[in-house]
Amino acid sequence: MANTITIYSKNNCIQCKMTKKLLDNEGANYQEINIDERPEMVEYVKNLGFTAAPVIKSGDIIFSGFQPAKLKALL
Repeated sequence: MANTITIYSKNNCIQCKMTKKLLDNEGANYQEINIDERPEMVEYVKNLGFTAAPVIKSGDIIFSGFQPAKLKALL
């Protein structure tokens, strides 16, 4: 079974919207954590090594930005 995909997103983030749209179009099951609404998660994302949204995490795979090829590889 595939790992759960988690997206750490922000409000008014075009790359976040594009990432979620791609996953929705592929019928992917994912969890979204909006770090604007859950500021306690900002430090966690920074500790992963990222400062820009979205950050996508699935198992040991973690990357940021809208990266269609990497997203499709997770599905």
